[in-house]
Amino acid sequence: MKLLLAGIALILIVETNAQWYRFPVEAAQGARDMWRAYSDMREANWIGADKYFHARGNSDAAQRGNGGRWAAEVISNAREWIQEKTGHGGEDSEADRAANRFGRNGGDLSTLRPKGLPDKY
Repeated sequence: MKLLLAGIALILIVETNAQWYRFPVEAAQGARDMWRAYSDMREANWIGADKYFHARGNSDAAQRGNGGRWAAEVISNAREWIQEKTGHGGEDSEADRAANRFGRNGGDLSTLRPKGLPDKY
C-alpha cells in the first residue's frame, strides 16, 4: 500500500513540473529558429540588420518555452565566445549580447529593424 501511495505521489509531482518532457523538443525547435534567423541574416545581407536578426532569433526561440529559451542562450553565448576567441567581431560582442537578451526577454523587435529591410524578414 505504501508503495502504491508513493507511486501515485511521484506521478503527481512529475506531471506538475512544467511538463519536463517537452524541453528537448522545445530546445530543438529553438535551435531551428536560431538557424533560420542566421540564414535570413546572411541572405538579406543588409547593413545595420545584425542586431535585429540576433534579437529575432532569440525571441522566436524563447517563445517556444523553457527549452527554446535555453537553446537560444547557449547558442548565442557560444557564438559570441567563439567570435571573441578567434578575433572576429569581438569589439561588437557586448552589443550583440544585449540584442540577444532583448529578444529573449520579449523586447519590441520593430525598434531594431532597419529601415528598408524587405518584409520577407
